[in-house]
Amino acid sequence: MKKIGTAVAFAVLLASCQGNEKTQEQRQHSVEEHQHSSAVPAKNQANEGEQKKPLSPHTSAMAMVGDAHIHIDYSSPRVRNRIVFGGLVALDEVWVSGAHNATWLEADKALRIAGNELPAGKYALFTIPGEDQWTVIFNRNWEQHGKDEYKQSDDVFRFKVEPETLQETKEELTYEVNKQSDRDGTISLAWEKKKISFPFEVIQ
Repeated sequence: MKKIGTAVAFAVLLASCQGNEKTQEQRQHSVEEHQHSSAVPAKNQANEGEQKKPLSPHTSAMAMVGDAHIHIDYSSPRVRNRIVFGGLVALDEVWVSGAHNATWLEADKALRIAGNELPAGKYALFTIPGEDQWTVIFNRNWEQHGKDEYKQSDDVFRFKVEPETLQETKEELTYEVNKQSDRDGTISLAWEKKKISFPFEVIQ
């Protein structure tokens, strides 16, 4: 009878140990599942960070023409399947000619543009897009958000240019400063299906 009691006690002890081992395995499995599930959002957050790129990245265009340095600073929006001129950008209204802060041009030498003298310095570059003509504006208040503080009384001068129609869509707004000689160059703006350009001369 004593042997039977001992055997029963041994069986109960063995079952208890097996139960504890199973509980430990379940706990370990639960921890691993928690660690795995915690790692997933971190990975997703990293992917989201990579995907959140600026819609209108900040960039610039510049060139040396003779001993003059011309620099244009702007934000470059994308078309993204939108109608730009006559849609996103209203015709016959002052446009920041970029995105966010006003596009600005800086030259360390005076320039002659469309018969006007632009003294050395930094200026906001606005435009008024139109069907057949665009107005290009150099404004003294170069540091402003969009056209929030634009005042025509701050204009240095304005002039007219005829836009060119592009055969292929230009996805990103792009400025270029191109040297033609030691005294002459051109400045251009292209976006969607439109491009404008105008010459300048460095005043010695």
